[in-house]
Amino acid sequence: MRAILFSAAVLIGSATAANAEVKTKKVEYKFDGVTFIGHLAWDDASKEKRPGVLVVHEWWGLNDYAKMRAEQLAKMGYVAFACDMYGDGKTVDHPKDATAMSGAVRKNVDVWRGRAKEALKALTDFEYTDKTRCAAMGYCFGGTTALQLAGSGAQLKAVVAFHSGLPKLTDDEAKAITCRVLVCHGADDKFISAESIAAFKKSMSVGHVPFDFQEYPGTVHSFTVEGADKLMLPGMAYNKDADEKSWASMKATFGEVFKK
Repeated sequence: MRAILFSAAVLIGSATAANAEVKTKKVEYKFDGVTFIGHLAWDDASKEKRPGVLVVHEWWGLNDYAKMRAEQLAKMGYVAFACDMYGDGKTVDHPKDATAMSGAVRKNVDVWRGRAKEALKALTDFEYTDKTRCAAMGYCFGGTTALQLAGSGAQLKAVVAFHSGLPKLTDDEAKAITCRVLVCHGADDKFISAESIAAFKKSMSVGHVPFDFQEYPGTVHSFTVEGADKLMLPGMAYNKDADEKSWASMKATFGEVFKK
C-alpha cells in the first residue's frame, strides 16, 4: 500500500511540475503623463504570494537581456518585473542614442526616481507579489537606478547593482536607505572613477547601510553581458567568472533577506 501511495504521489508531483511554467506578460503603467511597458515574469506552479524583484535595464532600454534576467529570477521562484525607464518600451542600439536616452532621465532626479517608484508599484500590485519582501537590481544605468531608488527611501529588502554607476547621495538620502546593498564591480572598469567609489562607500558608512562592495580582478564594464565584446566598445567585455560569481552573490543576498 505504501508503495502504491508513494508512486501516486510521485505521479501527481510530476504532473504538477510538468504543468508549471514561467509565464510572462506586458504590463503598462504611467508616470507624469508617460506610458511605460514592462515585462512581468512568474512561475505559475504556485498561487501563493512570493518575493518580488524589480529588474532595471542597461542604457539600451528594456531589451531581451533584461527580460531574460527577469525570467531567470522567475524560475528561481520570484515574481520579477523588468521595467521600462524610457517609455513605450523604447530600445536603442547605438551608444550615442543610449547616452542621450539615459541622460534625459538622469538630468531630473525626481523624474528618475519617480519612474522607478512607479515600476516598483507595478511589481507590488501584481496578485502574487509579497509587497513586504521586494528587492531591486539592475545593470549599468539600471544598477544606478536601483541605487537611486534605495536612496529615495523605497521599502526594499535589498538592492543589487551590477557594473553600475554610483550616485552621489546626500547624508539624508544615505540614511533613508532601508535595505542591504550589494555592488558588483569590475576592478578594471574605467567608467567608474576611484573618487566616485570612495564617495559612495563613505555615504554607505554615514547611513550605516549593510553594504557589500565586491570587485572582480581583470574585469571591465558590462561583465555580465554575453556578447558585450561584439560591440567593439573599449572597456566593455563579458567575463564568465565575474558573471557567475556576481549572480551567486545576488542569489545568496536574496536568500538571506527574503527569509521569513
